[in-house]
Amino acid sequence: MPKTITGGCACGAIRYECTEEPIVSAHCQCRGCQHFSGTGHMSILLVPADAVTVTGDPKFYESPADSGSTTRRGFCRNCGSPVIGKSSGMADVVFLPAGSLDDPSQFEPAVAVFTERGHAWDHLDSGLMKFPAMPPAMPGE
Repeated sequence: MPKTITGGCACGAIRYECTEEPIVSAHCQCRGCQHFSGTGHMSILLVPADAVTVTGDPKFYESPADSGSTTRRGFCRNCGSPVIGKSSGMADVVFLPAGSLDDPSQFEPAVAVFTERGHAWDHLDSGLMKFPAMPPAMPGE
């Protein structure tokens, strides 16, 4: 039985539960993730969309992704916390920000993507598999 992953926003208005293991955990250095996280990258778990239940009403911001897909980033209307992400290029996957996890130790990064967009001051683990853009198939899929 997979370990349940739970999390939500800072104020508790939005909660989520995932009943499957992550497909992969990654640091994304695309400009959209930099803007959404307010720093050099966003740490995310990619999980099967059909295994995620969300309670509450996230507000979504839609924008073109560096990959050419459309990204929908969901955040809490109350506290502004990022809680969920979706991409038209990966319809069967949901992105959960590591900072929104109830147990952030469940996040163990395996890869870094869009490293060509990374900043010299944003130091990532040198042991991670790195991709300058989005790989054709994410490792772990």
